Amino acid sequence: MTIEKESTVNIDVIIPAFNEENAVGKVIGDIPDLVRNVVVVNNNSNDDTRKVAAAAGAIVLDEPTMGYGKACLKGMAYLQQQPVPPDVLVFLDADYSDYPEEMEMLLAPLLRDGYDLVIGSRARGQRERGSMTLPQVFGNWLATRLMRKLFSANFTDLGPFRAIRWDKLLALHMEDENYGWTIEMQLKAVKSGLTYTEVPVTYRQRIGKSKVSGTLRGVVGAGYKILWSLWKYR
Repeated sequence: MTIEKESTVNIDVIIPAFNEENAVGKVIGDIPDLVRNVVVVNNNSNDDTRKVAAAAGAIVLDEPTMGYGKACLKGMAYLQQQPVPPDVLVFLDADYSDYPEEMEMLLAPLLRDGYDLVIGSRARGQRERGSMTLPQVFGNWLATRLMRKLFSANFTDLGPFRAIRWDKLLALHMEDENYGWTIEMQLKAVKSGLTYTEVPVTYRQRIGKSKVSGTLRGVVGAGYKILWSLWKYR
């Protein structure tokens, strides 16, 4: 399915970014023309992330409080204040591990088939060797297995590359400000009766070191928040 830029559907993108000066410009440059606004949330970076993102044509917001979910909420608050909010919102990481040009494939189930939420699944797609650490692979496997057992949820990944209808997202009342953002969205979507699906996406080694899987603190924090979220929304 080819999505024309002239479509009446307004598609915006939020990209949380912390010290991604070497990658964020590439991400923005590969985003298809069908997107209306690219919002980069500069999450307390101490490098030139803001400068590079702005030069690449993005709307850049500053969120000084660290946290993936905090950055996503900042971007949503900005879009909510606009005269014409988006119809569909895409979330994308700033590290260039995903392929932004696959966005049309991600959006197709929403725009063609009427789904509310689409997750880009790295588990079902092609992963470059070394693109995901062992804790990432195991964590995704365990989390999705528990989601299936506890919530009858049919997910294979907690991948950050995802698209959701704006009105449905607002109705979820997202709260998590850090590592639990992705699983919170998926669990709330299931509990709210949203229609969802996954599409296989390609995944490559990120540019630079991961702030989550690349640090012990990040691995422990993400693991704890995933398990806590499963318990909280059980």
